[in-house]
Amino acid sequence: MRWALVKVALAVTTMVVVAFAVPLGLVVKEMASDRAYGSAERQAATIGPVLAITTDRTQLERAVASAETGAGGRIGVHVPASGKNGTPAEIGTRRAAPADVAAAAKLGRAFISPVPGGTSLLQPTAVASGIAVVEVFVPDDALTNGVTTSWVVLAGVGLALVIGSVAVADRLGTRMVRPAERLAGAAHDLGHGQFGVRVQEDGPKELRAAAAAFNSMADQVVQLLANERELAADLSHRLRTPLTVLRLNAASLGDTPAAEQTRSAVAQLEREVDQIIRTAREQKAHTQQAAAAAGCDAAEVIRERMAFWSALAEDQGRTARVAGADRPVRVPVARPDLAAALDAMLGNVFRHTPEGTAFAVDVHHAEDAVIVLVSDAGPGIADPEAALRRGHGGGGEGSTGLGLDIVRRLAESTGGDVRIGRSVLGGTEVRVWLALDGRRGPQGTRRGHRLRRRLRTGGRRAARTAS
Repeated sequence: MRWALVKVALAVTTMVVVAFAVPLGLVVKEMASDRAYGSAERQAATIGPVLAITTDRTQLERAVASAETGAGGRIGVHVPASGKNGTPAEIGTRRAAPADVAAAAKLGRAFISPVPGGTSLLQPTAVASGIAVVEVFVPDDALTNGVTTSWVVLAGVGLALVIGSVAVADRLGTRMVRPAERLAGAAHDLGHGQFGVRVQEDGPKELRAAAAAFNSMADQVVQLLANERELAADLSHRLRTPLTVLRLNAASLGDTPAAEQTRSAVAQLEREVDQIIRTAREQKAHTQQAAAAAGCDAAEVIRERMAFWSALAEDQGRTARVAGADRPVRVPVARPDLAAALDAMLGNVFRHTPEGTAFAVDVHHAEDAVIVLVSDAGPGIADPEAALRRGHGGGGEGSTGLGLDIVRRLAESTGGDVRIGRSVLGGTEVRVWLALDGRRGPQGTRRGHRLRRRLRTGGRRAARTAS
């Protein structure tokens, strides 16, 4: 696709350049020729007034010599004979054929005659003895003066346009091809069992949609495999009870050959069940690791859980707000784990704040982390540090509840952390810092201070908007 775009751009730009450069080059050549003949006509016009006054040879020679190109031998004057006994006068250099000079005098208009090394402009002028002809020599280099330079400039501009269009087409092709190549590579890896592979959602809109669909498909594949392996493990465990009964019954059959065969078959069956259980556990652990490595779209999970809790919020007259979840935000945690952490934080809001209390969920995407804020307008927490250290509530008003330890473990699994403080709504704020590069949260760093100030400022604006 990339080279196809480059070839199309090259062909189209070349045709456009040729379509404009060739006619423009011909126009430049024609303009140079017109400029040279226009200058020759002006030179001939400077001799015309002298011929109208006198045909004296000395004065005509002086006029020719004083002309711009007369001294170089480019101007000649052909004066007809005066009277029956007069002789024609030839002043300057004559290059045109006598027949061409006679034709110009007979026609009474300017005439161009080809001569060696260029052309001659023959300009007839009426004098007392008849029609005199002023000849101005125009060399070939005057007819093409500046044409070569103009053609070189046009060729350079055309070449620059072609190169520029090819470069732009190559960049556009790269922008389109690289996401497609990553998508194809991810599909290939997923087909070979690498369930943790995901595609970055960038490039054109269509490719972003394809990448999002691929990531969703991969998440569903991982979930289906996990369900299948869970079912296999569950069935294996269910077989344990009847196998135990069979083993006990086989032990009471005595020492007959049939009893020995029965006991051997039961033992083999038990070994096979144990192997199935071990394999299911290993594959389940591998699937969970792949899901955590692939991560999930935090914005999508937040929208899903808020849609779940919004029904209860509407029944209790609570105002709910979601901000920052309108675009994809991938975090390095498994989707079920993030959903459980969100349910734990939102459940605390509903359990430990009065009905009608407003709450909000904000998502902020920094350079190296994703911050999820869950805030409410309740009474707040008297001792946030103790609540965080416990990880469960004491049952009093404003307690963080039993699920905060799930949130803490989720954040620490990414190298992040959890902080509890006073929200801009007036109640509790639980700030979950999910690090994207495995580093700890922003406490004590200059970037962390700037980010906290930005979060507080954005929260105040959101609170003013909600009020």
